Amino acid sequence: MAQKLIEHGFEIVEFGTIADIYIINTCTVTNIADRKSRQMARRAKQLNPKSIVVAIGCYAQVAQSELEKIDEIDLVLGNNEKKQIVKYLENYNIEKKHEIIDIFSQKEYLEYGDITYTEKTRAVVKIQDGCDRFCTYCIIPYARGRVRSRTVENILEEIKKNVENGIKEVVITGIHIASYGKDLNNISLINLLECINQIPDLKRIRLGSLEPTIITDEFVTRLSKLEKICHHFHLSLQSGCNDTLKRMNRRYTVEEFKKVVERLKRTYPEVAITTDIIVGFPGETEEEFEQTKKFLKDIKFYKMHVFKYSPRKGTKAATMNAQVSGEIKEKRSNELICISNKNEQEYIEQFIGKEMEVLLEEQEGDYIKGHTENYITVKIKANQGNENELRTVKLQKRDGMELIGVA
Repeated sequence: MAQKLIEHGFEIVEFGTIADIYIINTCTVTNIADRKSRQMARRAKQLNPKSIVVAIGCYAQVAQSELEKIDEIDLVLGNNEKKQIVKYLENYNIEKKHEIIDIFSQKEYLEYGDITYTEKTRAVVKIQDGCDRFCTYCIIPYARGRVRSRTVENILEEIKKNVENGIKEVVITGIHIASYGKDLNNISLINLLECINQIPDLKRIRLGSLEPTIITDEFVTRLSKLEKICHHFHLSLQSGCNDTLKRMNRRYTVEEFKKVVERLKRTYPEVAITTDIIVGFPGETEEEFEQTKKFLKDIKFYKMHVFKYSPRKGTKAATMNAQVSGEIKEKRSNELICISNKNEQEYIEQFIGKEMEVLLEEQEGDYIKGHTENYITVKIKANQGNENELRTVKLQKRDGMELIGVA
């Protein structure tokens, strides 16, 4: 959207700046995300009462009537309307409007064209939209619709243009990238990655969140031959208890997940594996939580993103019996965060004394920071490198959850 606006003469400014138009790209993955989206809209109107405030995206897609009641919001648009953001703004008049197409009517990937605008030194490249999994806690399929895959040709063209603009690392993302190609003929995620790996001057390919079931022996064997793939994999687990996974409608067992992790560790000895965990899912007993905790200690993820279950209206889990209290969720969340922090510290400390390649990304005080291919944050003195530069760094010591080194 930012790129389309720039192409039509708009100027992008920081959110806290007085602006004519504020676009809130809403999220609805949790109740907290909903609340933050509403708060941002109200804050925008306070910054400039005469501005046009637009609520667009997932929350707008599934809760149009709620957002229409908020006085501070002038225009409510869904996900499919993002492509035409300029048209909606140019045609806007003083009357409050909304435009939301039924997302399930969208059968093909909505092509936005090549996106080269980025605020980072890496480019995020979207390869698909939608999800067919319908996990019982998740509202996203209703906000994003069914799986629609982007063509290989368009993906490659966008990446090539980003590389021509100096980008060295691309992040492959989507709503459920493991499903890439299921709606196309004879193409899958690994086929696409093999094509991307052949792009000259591209240095790194980083994968977004992966469904663990895609990590088969064949997938890893082919992936291991791609030298540009970053050795960092985010596998969405959600629970370390089979009974809980079944209630969540997750389509694997903890035993299968463990084999996936072992497969990756055999192939990439220094691999960083991160995950998502939900605590306090309806019906999660103390025994089930202890099973999860034991499993997590056994797997020893590099980092865990821990979420307290939040009921989402319109999902099966929201109507399940045995909802867990907020106090218990808080306790369980804190326990897992402690485990995650300990794992992260131990993981990064094993690299002290080693040399690793770092993509420098942004200056912060006296340092310039970046990431290794396995996503460790490293900082060096600002005079030792420049943004968007790959430097070999000797890692010397830990500073919190970052490493300090010398180039």
